[in-house]
Amino acid sequence: ATEFVLSPAVPSNTARGAGVIFPIVRSLVTEFGSCPSDGTQKKMGAFLIMVCFQANVITSCMFLTALAGNPLIASFAAEAGVEITWLSWAAATIVPGIVSLILIPLVIYIIYPPEVKYTPEASHMAKERLKEMGAPSTDEWLMMGTFGLLLVLWIFGGPLGVDATTAALIGFSILLFTGVLKWDDVLNETSAWGTLIWFATLLMMANFLTKFGMISWFSGNMQESVSSLDWLLALGFLALVYYFTHYFFASVTAHITSMYSAFLVVMIAAGAPPMVAAMTLAVFSSLSGGLTHYGTGPAPVYFGAGYVDIKAWWKTGLIVGLVNILIWAVVGSIWWKVIGLW
Repeated sequence: ATEFVLSPAVPSNTARGAGVIFPIVRSLVTEFGSCPSDGTQKKMGAFLIMVCFQANVITSCMFLTALAGNPLIASFAAEAGVEITWLSWAAATIVPGIVSLILIPLVIYIIYPPEVKYTPEASHMAKERLKEMGAPSTDEWLMMGTFGLLLVLWIFGGPLGVDATTAALIGFSILLFTGVLKWDDVLNETSAWGTLIWFATLLMMANFLTKFGMISWFSGNMQESVSSLDWLLALGFLALVYYFTHYFFASVTAHITSMYSAFLVVMIAAGAPPMVAAMTLAVFSSLSGGLTHYGTGPAPVYFGAGYVDIKAWWKTGLIVGLVNILIWAVVGSIWWKVIGLW
């Protein structure tokens, strides 16, 4: 639930998962005496670590502003003639996304049942910690107000002529001018600057792949392989190929940059409704990050805590991945039919 609330306003799944949720979970499981160093990782830690990681993966696909690679997807989709707005993205993902957020923890509960199943003291503990923190400061109220404004602009900015980038700059400017953020804080965000530089580089490389004919060549070959299939079968086949090729990627953004445009073109050429093709690949881009312990930014952080070994992580990632595919294939397709995507 925390992931879901934060995801529209935190456009980095690494910042959200590794920077906000993970420290809370780590403190919580330590407080309850679950630690890999003394063999008590299954007491609570393994279950919560896996749940929080997979929840991060799910929420990353639910909003245009929940993952750094999602605006890149919208840009690639636009090049193929498919317009994806913040509102249309959220409308397509909200129902199947919530179903995933409800069912996936239950799946993990079966795989990794926690030994501690009853924690009545947790509420009291949380209240005590909140009391120690005191009332929210002025800076914290300003931060919450700015996030609220950003959400409004991201959702309703289209009719007002305010795009997502402009909205982000408005929010950043407010935080800077009110003193909530200092310029030194901005300079010290090395991961954000790294993302900015690499994002631009990857986008340029993707454009050159198109310019030099790589995308056309790949699309032509893939199109031949699905030419005899009905568009629905072609869509399913290509979506699965796209999903499981993420085993070869250590970054969701790199996966998107390398393969999204090519697969989208082939799906549309096979007769798939453009918006369905674009959103299927968009959703699978994020969900595939849950397959491995290196597939997306927060994965190495959660895995590095030592509560789950590699074999169990990959096994859980595969099972959860298959369940997610089933949820989105069934609930997603029905929901998209209801809202008129196909």
